[in-house]
Amino acid sequence: MLPYDYIKAFAANLRPKMSWDGAQPVAEWQAKAREKLFLLLGLDLMVRTEPKFEIEYDRNLPESEYGIGVREIRFSFESEPGYRALCHMLLPLGLSSEDKLPAVICLQGHSKGMHISLGRTRFAGESVTGDRDFCVRAVREGFAAIALEQRDFGECGGNENGPQCLDESLVNLLCGRTTIGERVWDVMRLYDILSLEFADYVDSDAIYVLGNSGGGTCSVYAGAIDTRLAGAVPSCAVSTFAGSIGAMRHCACNYIPGILKYFDMSDLLILVAPRPLVVVSGRDDDIFPLDGARRMVEAASRAYEALGAPDNIAHVIGDGGHRFYADGAWAALRRMTGR
Repeated sequence: MLPYDYIKAFAANLRPKMSWDGAQPVAEWQAKAREKLFLLLGLDLMVRTEPKFEIEYDRNLPESEYGIGVREIRFSFESEPGYRALCHMLLPLGLSSEDKLPAVICLQGHSKGMHISLGRTRFAGESVTGDRDFCVRAVREGFAAIALEQRDFGECGGNENGPQCLDESLVNLLCGRTTIGERVWDVMRLYDILSLEFADYVDSDAIYVLGNSGGGTCSVYAGAIDTRLAGAVPSCAVSTFAGSIGAMRHCACNYIPGILKYFDMSDLLILVAPRPLVVVSGRDDDIFPLDGARRMVEAASRAYEALGAPDNIAHVIGDGGHRFYADGAWAALRRMTGR
């Protein structure tokens, strides 16, 4: 047996020792599990700083771009000393000071940048097919939509060839940090910005996080860690650890040292409970297989049932591969939230 075959079999047989067992009180388990996950992600090593919030531009877009009147604000802030997170916000035009909107933080996967969430292409060969124009759909649904450039993607470390995660992820591991932890940290700090700098427009009790693939991965971890988030919509990012990132080569940014020793992905989903959780899968997704996704959602559903919120979890399955399925995802989120 080759080493890679051996360790894949080892992963498939490993039983996480902190997984929710169905008998523990969910809230009691969540407190301990969230504390452990916080440390595994290296969030204890993230460095808080003054955000030094700046707006680069604030403009109204022609109605022809999105089919509705939209205001676009590009802004940035420091999430750690010397590192600036970049964002675009889309707002429906005509808001009054009384109109506070629900908001969705939109996270691209391994693409060339957040401009895809805005329905824009910048490089040869790019496309927004697969419903990847997250912000466009969100603002049409009546939400404030915020595209956050994830670390190592687009303008924050990527280039015209795509994301550049490997080197940064490896140095993070040397330091006891993780790239996923950094991305979750940026979402947490963005929540702070939205609740402070955009309080006139955004309902801080209704800020959701949504993403596909690598963006879906960050979405589920952010929802698990930060209980201020109203809910999460992770797409094509949920399956068993052993059957997805433990069964084939994935980007280095997906890996968290030792996590399978303690948790499977179902436990991350349970940490979102009882808040709204829409898990999106592609029937033919071969890198986050549907069978494993079903098992993880079924396990998490038992925790939602135990918390008296069985209707706050949904599994949307699209007839295709590794992409977002906007119609099903938005229908499920609207059923849960009544928005």
